[in-house]
Amino acid sequence: MPATTKTNPRLQQLYKDSIVAKTMTEFKLENAHQVPVLKKIVVNAGLGKYLDNQKLKPEVRDQFLKNFATISGQRAILIKARKAVANFKVREGNPSAVMVTMRRERMWHFLDRLINLAIPRIKDFRGVKDTAFDQGGSYSFGLTEQAVWPEINMSNSTITHGMHITMVFENSNAKMSRFVLGELGMPFVQPEEKKVKK
Repeated sequence: MPATTKTNPRLQQLYKDSIVAKTMTEFKLENAHQVPVLKKIVVNAGLGKYLDNQKLKPEVRDQFLKNFATISGQRAILIKARKAVANFKVREGNPSAVMVTMRRERMWHFLDRLINLAIPRIKDFRGVKDTAFDQGGSYSFGLTEQAVWPEINMSNSTITHGMHITMVFENSNAKMSRFVLGELGMPFVQPEEKKVKK
């Protein structure tokens, strides 16, 4: 039986074939090991507003877990509160969030669908902000509802929820991560051209 040839996800191949060299040139790096590396993507959503008397209804829990599995291709987990926070009506040990962490091929496929399918479906979209980088170069932003994912059938959804997405980089800083994500196609807000006064 002939061996099958494994192909890299499209954006991963673009990163290897083109973006690594462009980043080295842009930032005057001496070798490829200094180029930012996307290590994982974490997606999570808080459950606070869906708690009823500190309890999470099974159908709500199942809807969250199903939606996260659908968009990520892997099983999500429930995060329980480590400590009580009276202001947010959170009790220690109660479910507080749903989270999924993607690495390797799944991460690259998710990023491709995020950039090319989900984000363009945001109503009145004008670009994601390019100011949400931390010192290590990781980037975070939020989506207000799961309907932007074409794989989610909203007619079968009983709840509407957003999600927080974090792209974790290594060997990076805000400027380098911004450059790499821009080259991958992340639609950052374009600076408005200043009008020249006559």
